[in-house]
Amino acid sequence: MAASSQILRFMYRGIHSNYRQSCRIHSQVECRFWLYSQRSQFHFKQNVPALFQSRHFHESGSRSSRNGSQESGSRSKGFRGYLRSLKWYPIPLAVGFAYISYQQYGHIRRREDRRVAAVQDPTDLLLPDWTVQIYRKLPLRLLSRLWGHIHKAQLPVWMRGPLLRLYIWLFDCNLQEAAIEDLTHYSNLNEFFRRQLKPSARTIDQEHSVVSPADGTVLHFGKVEHNMLEQVKGVTYSLQTFLGRTNNNWWLSKQTLNNSKPPDDENYQQMLLENPEENELYHCTVYLAPGDYHRFHSPAEWEVLHRRHFPGELFSVNPGLVRCIQGLFNYNERVVMSGRWDQGFFSMSAVGATNVGSIRMYMDSELHTNLPGKWKGGLFYDRVFFNETQGAGVAVKKGEIFGEFNLGSSIVIIFEAPRTFSFKVKAGQKIRFGEPLGCFAETDQTKVEDIKVTEMPEAVENGKHKEE
Repeated sequence: MAASSQILRFMYRGIHSNYRQSCRIHSQVECRFWLYSQRSQFHFKQNVPALFQSRHFHESGSRSSRNGSQESGSRSKGFRGYLRSLKWYPIPLAVGFAYISYQQYGHIRRREDRRVAAVQDPTDLLLPDWTVQIYRKLPLRLLSRLWGHIHKAQLPVWMRGPLLRLYIWLFDCNLQEAAIEDLTHYSNLNEFFRRQLKPSARTIDQEHSVVSPADGTVLHFGKVEHNMLEQVKGVTYSLQTFLGRTNNNWWLSKQTLNNSKPPDDENYQQMLLENPEENELYHCTVYLAPGDYHRFHSPAEWEVLHRRHFPGELFSVNPGLVRCIQGLFNYNERVVMSGRWDQGFFSMSAVGATNVGSIRMYMDSELHTNLPGKWKGGLFYDRVFFNETQGAGVAVKKGEIFGEFNLGSSIVIIFEAPRTFSFKVKAGQKIRFGEPLGCFAETDQTKVEDIKVTEMPEAVENGKHKEE
């Protein structure tokens, strides 16, 4: 009895120790993905607990696996065989989420494109007022200032190349046109956004009266009718609100010249014209995408008499949103430069956008945009460039560099021209600065000396200027 009890106690201890050891080893499932010779294979492996890893189970398992492989071989041509041939590998969760988001964005974009194409009345795409009011409550100005601090942060030399090459790939930038192609030269993102072009990269057209002020996309163009401008076809905004309803910028310049009284708002459009009997008022909007050249130039030879700065919102000016918010350009912060050219009134306005709160005009060191704090509706800041001693304003030539954005936004030009003026562009057309926008007639050829692309003066480049 003593011997038998010892044998039973020994067997119990052996079984108990094996059981405890098996509990320490958990089941593992490995799913791996492998693409080999354009054929996917599936491999599924499960490690059973060590309790069953005895010689008996191992041998029986090997025999059953051989029989199973023969049976699965006969079914390999079927769908189950294909699934079993797949071999999976785990990927980072962020990569999978980014891929799914990219696919979903593509579906949403195609769906919106189909919806826009099916709409006959553009006003059906406008967002309701309550949606616009919620959009206005977003801290877009604060985010734009934070973005300004980020893209001015100094980058390590080893990070400049990979980071800027990623930006170039995302937004399809043409680095070969840049005056400096060495990416390590740009110490931060701001310097890359503000990069200069090679003098030979653009040619200023001299046969047409008005050329494009920037690289971008033509959103809309045409005559100003009934005191309204068009953002896109069928979506309008007020000319009075855009330039200023009372004591407008052109009136300040004319008041300095002849001390005349401004007419009421009903005659606002006619008041801007010097020769209303023969001329009309025209406008054109160019959208600068993040990948475009971020500086803008003078579209014609004209004289700057006045600047008006409107603090405001910083809505996105992406074409998809421009068609959905009526009066978007009147909501946004903008800088209106106005004056005259040989045909009469002329103005060029830089409109801010999300992450583009900083607008810089090289001739105006007093201009400061996207300042913190609240502002009242209709608030603006004026500066007159008319010199009473010289009897003139600041003269700029066609193609001369004028100002810059920090990321991309929109340029709106409004000008007086004869009724024979015709545009040479189409809505949605990609255009580069210096290319023709329009002329007075088919035979119009502006006979002026060749104007080279002027570089920014060193004094202005090195001068202190608060941008945000």
